[in-house]
Amino acid sequence: MVVDMKILLVQPRKPDASFGGDDFALFEPLALEYLASAIDREKHEVEILDLRLEDDLDGALARMQPDMVGISAYTVHVNVANRLFQRVKAFDPEIFTIVGGHHATVAYNDFLNRSIDMIVVGEGSFPFREIVERVDAGRDDFENIPGTVFRRDGQLLVKENIQYDLDEIPFPDRSLTKKYRAHYSSEWMQPIASLRTSKGCPFRCSYCALWTITGKRYLTREPAEIIKELKQIEEPYVFLADDESFIQVDRMMELAAAIAESGVKKQYYLYVRADTTVRHPELLEAWKKIGLARVFVGLEFFRDEDLKAVNKGSTAAKNVDAIKIIQGMGLDLFPAFIIRPDFEKKDFEDLTKFCRAQNFDFVGFSVLTPLPGTHLHKEVADQIVLKN
Repeated sequence: MVVDMKILLVQPRKPDASFGGDDFALFEPLALEYLASAIDREKHEVEILDLRLEDDLDGALARMQPDMVGISAYTVHVNVANRLFQRVKAFDPEIFTIVGGHHATVAYNDFLNRSIDMIVVGEGSFPFREIVERVDAGRDDFENIPGTVFRRDGQLLVKENIQYDLDEIPFPDRSLTKKYRAHYSSEWMQPIASLRTSKGCPFRCSYCALWTITGKRYLTREPAEIIKELKQIEEPYVFLADDESFIQVDRMMELAAAIAESGVKKQYYLYVRADTTVRHPELLEAWKKIGLARVFVGLEFFRDEDLKAVNKGSTAAKNVDAIKIIQGMGLDLFPAFIIRPDFEKKDFEDLTKFCRAQNFDFVGFSVLTPLPGTHLHKEVADQIVLKN
């Protein structure tokens, strides 16, 4: 088949200096699979290169000879992605380069360099499809494509992104990661697939940028559409790649019933808040009946003053109650805590004592980090001394 354009989509590795994330869990590059699904495959050839599992960008470039290279990046990938684009342009300056993803949406300025031709912010499937068609036609009139950032005649043009109906976006093309799929995992859940049922969050935690990306809206998919996609997934384990899965109780009860009726048998892993767990344990029970096996709960802190400081919107008492509910159901609990930079020895001793008293099988800790796009970043901007 003669193709108009060859498009290489790249999932970067995190830098070796960072710790966490891919060291413990490796989820499929869902964002790239969504982008690929929006492209006309009768006209264009698309490949996904997961550098976490196949670290050979030069080999992929030489073999495929792509006309376009796209990378989706989180904040931890910024320096890595910029270096990858430099290598792409060194291979062939004529390759059209695009970056998108979380960090491009919250801080596109970090990608304003000569190695990147276009930045896509927000939901990327439809803007990316339009960019591909115009580049293929030899056009450079990108001015009316929402969610794009690029330079024209020395000026920076920023086109405001819009929020799309999630059910209008084609299902992610998982065929493009077939050779990698056996390796996607989250601890004991392997191989695991990722499935998005919603996007955004109604809460306003100061350390999180996810609620700002959707314009403070909570976007959802219809249960019927989720079932259609779920039936296409071959993996025995499914991670619900939502910012928070159980915000809309009635909708998720409906989805649980639909999954039960569909006959789909999977084991599920999802994020849920402690206060949601306390208010609606019946929702977890309903999901346990259809295969819920593991929940990640961002407890963050065990003291009310710390929870209030980050605008968590929950309490220490609810944290304890949620732990008891989840453990009582026999679900695998992944509790996560935040370490404040101003913690002293006694703070660590008290946190250690609390964790040991809960009989956790394991627990995760992260340092309170002022990530770009968060209110916390704005609050402490004048205190940040390291820009790497």
